[in-house]
Amino acid sequence: MNINPPFDEAGKAYQQTRITHWDTVAKKRDTWRGLGRWYHLRLMDVYKFLVSPNQRVLEIGCGMGELIASLQPSHGVGVDFSTEMIARAKQRHPDIEYNQLDAHDLSSLEGKFDVIIFSDTVNDLWDVQRALEQVRKFCTPHTRLMLNFYSHLWQLPLTLAQSLNLAAPMRSQNWLTPEDIDNMLRLADFESIRTTREILWPLPLGGLANRYLVNLWPFNNFALSNFVIARPSPQPAHAQAPSVSVVVAARNEAGNIKNIFERLPKMGSKTELIFVEGHSRDNTFQTIQDEIPLHPATPSLVFQQTGIGKADAIRLGFEKASGDILMILDADLTVPPEDLPRFFDAIVSGKGEFINGVRLIYPMEKEAMRTLNFIGNKLFSMAFSWLLGQPIKDTLCGTKVMWREDYEKIAANRSYFGDFDPFGDFDLIFGAAKLNRRIVDLPIRYRERTYGTTNIARWKHGLLLLRMVVFAARRVKFV
Repeated sequence: MNINPPFDEAGKAYQQTRITHWDTVAKKRDTWRGLGRWYHLRLMDVYKFLVSPNQRVLEIGCGMGELIASLQPSHGVGVDFSTEMIARAKQRHPDIEYNQLDAHDLSSLEGKFDVIIFSDTVNDLWDVQRALEQVRKFCTPHTRLMLNFYSHLWQLPLTLAQSLNLAAPMRSQNWLTPEDIDNMLRLADFESIRTTREILWPLPLGGLANRYLVNLWPFNNFALSNFVIARPSPQPAHAQAPSVSVVVAARNEAGNIKNIFERLPKMGSKTELIFVEGHSRDNTFQTIQDEIPLHPATPSLVFQQTGIGKADAIRLGFEKASGDILMILDADLTVPPEDLPRFFDAIVSGKGEFINGVRLIYPMEKEAMRTLNFIGNKLFSMAFSWLLGQPIKDTLCGTKVMWREDYEKIAANRSYFGDFDPFGDFDLIFGAAKLNRRIVDLPIRYRERTYGTTNIARWKHGLLLLRMVVFAARRVKFV
């Protein structure tokens, strides 16, 4: 249903003026380049980081098609209202499908897309909300909407550059703030995930400024381009309840196994329990084997890992899991199994796409976490929140929940972050952030251990976490 009225005469005149303008710019670019190419090259670098190859990509306001073509989509569709721009796009990038359409009326376009891009387009639209509403029908629950638009601080420099014929001429612009866009996204039934600022120096020799300084205060306040990543607003829960796999990495946890079986709640259409035993010095593996036949109502599997570390164990468990939703439960039961339905509800309702347990909000039982560990967790959560652009209050809580299809994408792209995380927490958090998934913190009451001792080596693993911060900065922040 079209909820927008047709353009009035002022809107029609506005659009026709801009079509004529961009037709003229397209012809001008046949023989003129200006200084804008460095800006557009940097834009391509940012989008290549945000958009993995081989996805279905739709770009609204594609111009001559350079950006969408650079993203190597499995199916790429570019839309622009300029006849001259579309003609040149088709000639230069024949592998992409181009359509001459107005962003305010996409009724003739069909298909679903993984990524929808408005690059320097909302600046120039008559009705931004209407254009955002037009693309809603092309979305799946996992579609990411990506927008970049000029900062108002650059109005004078850009105007000066145009007057000197150094930049392409523009008509009067919508000088929008990220808050303006966030509001329009909500009105169009989208939800912002994160906002970043990019491109401090849109000229040659901008590497230092555009990769590093733009991410640091106070330089980030002077960036040229605001980026907003959004997703469709969550819809009602699935008609058919998804199945769940709960993976437990168990090393020297024999005394907790019976409790896990007895306390695990039933969730979704089926809840399976998968143990991965890791070189225990007690009889953990035998205890699991003994308990499985005593609980026939709970589908259960047990495996012994050949590698080392919790991350290796969780990966094996996820590989063997059959559920639509994957959950991690620590075998020490410091996070009660009874809390898992809250994680299930959060992900099925769409409130989050990656649900991260948080131990640092409610008061803990006296011996649940040592003081230095608590301080370290706080500091690392601040660092990773800054790195990922989403609030992560507790990076090392073992309880994490995600959709299987998202985990498969994370696993397929694991080489991007490497394989030196012994915990597995950061591998999953980094991967979810790289996929631009909505990460939601879920507070839990953290309990004392009642059996065994922690497998965390405070200083050794603390140094490893510092390495991860440095590595992540290079791979997700300064790109």
